[in-house]
Amino acid sequence: MGAMIETAKGPVAAEIENRLRGALAPERLEVIDDSDKHRGHAGHDPRGESHFTVIVVSSFFEGQNRVARQRMVNTALGDLLRDRVHALAMVTKAPSEVPLPLAGRARGGKLKCPSA
Repeated sequence: MGAMIETAKGPVAAEIENRLRGALAPERLEVIDDSDKHRGHAGHDPRGESHFTVIVVSSFFEGQNRVARQRMVNTALGDLLRDRVHALAMVTKAPSEVPLPLAGRARGGKLKCPSA
């Protein structure tokens, strides 16, 4: 009965998700395609999937500053950032920085985290 409905992801979003899962073993990961918000802007790719927001909660981020966390994400995504992704916004948190109900929460809704 209660079938889970999942929004279809494009190939770039799916590859972002696969790479981040493999590199950072996140407790929570959301990959949001913001490309439609940037139609007609510089950097918009007519193929779509050019602007993303990622929300990553990973124990790999414990003790790391914001810049180190962003570098970890950039390293995991590698050539995608050079070849396919024009813009990437990131929310990177360690599990200890996220209220417990949100750390393992199923996808959906916005993540509200304290500023780092």
